[in-house]
Amino acid sequence: MSQALDTPPAASARPEPPETDLAALAARHGLTVSGARPSLGAYVRQLWGRRHFILAFSQAKLTAQYSKAKLGQLWQVATPLLNAAVYFFIFGLLLGARRGIPSDVYVPFLVTGVFVFTFTQSSVLAGVRAISGNLGLVRALHFPRASLPVSFALQQLQQLLFSMIVLVVVMIGFKSYPDASWLLVAPALALQFVFNTGLALIFARMGSKTPDLAQLMPFVLRTWMYASGVMFSIPAMLEDKNVPAWLADVLQWNPAAIYMDLVRFALIDKYDSSYLPPHVWAFALGWAVLAGVVGFVYFWKAEERYGRG
Repeated sequence: MSQALDTPPAASARPEPPETDLAALAARHGLTVSGARPSLGAYVRQLWGRRHFILAFSQAKLTAQYSKAKLGQLWQVATPLLNAAVYFFIFGLLLGARRGIPSDVYVPFLVTGVFVFTFTQSSVLAGVRAISGNLGLVRALHFPRASLPVSFALQQLQQLLFSMIVLVVVMIGFKSYPDASWLLVAPALALQFVFNTGLALIFARMGSKTPDLAQLMPFVLRTWMYASGVMFSIPAMLEDKNVPAWLADVLQWNPAAIYMDLVRFALIDKYDSSYLPPHVWAFALGWAVLAGVVGFVYFWKAEERYGRG
């Protein structure tokens, strides 16, 4: 009896000291961080796997955009047309912005510029609010957050394609008839879509932490529009003016002007290559690749922080 009482407890019965290294403890039990950023390759695969969601979400947003208006989806076309009418009255008639452009070309020139620039403008504005305006969805579901700015850029592309029907009517009305050059619209808009998506991704990340950016961007975009030759020909306006050569190059090679010029060149018969800056297709491709790659990587690097705090 005494020997049994004096026997020390087995070593296995002693409690283990608490493990203070939480990372090691999680790794030992196979636990991972919830919402951790995947590798870039895995993120691309996740995004491709959500392609049906991206398309459906963009279509739903497009349908709901004017659901409460009596004219409904007609506002997709009416809004840029009304803007073009205002710009024609102010810039074309009052300020003489038609300089260097034949009178029968100016209306198609202006309408094309308004439609194409609105594509970029709307993509950026939608991108700014892509995360901050959908926090409920971001916090409730697990999915690659890039799906949101990409879907908003896709929504604006669908809206532009719908508006192209009216643009074709305008072209035919001013005697620019369909020919082989119209096929160039497809690669031009494809490159612009990649560029717009990159910008939407950049501003989606910025807007997720700085909601006031949504109030500032309309002023920035309006300045960009006035500097991009939406209402006037940049080479014609710079002619006979004491403008540094580098400034003229910056204005002509800025991406908004590049994509507008390409679509105008494709659709308008009298808008020939003399209006285009040199190496215009190379610049269009370069801007698309630069914005697309930088925007995607920049957005991906903050993937685990969206919707938190």
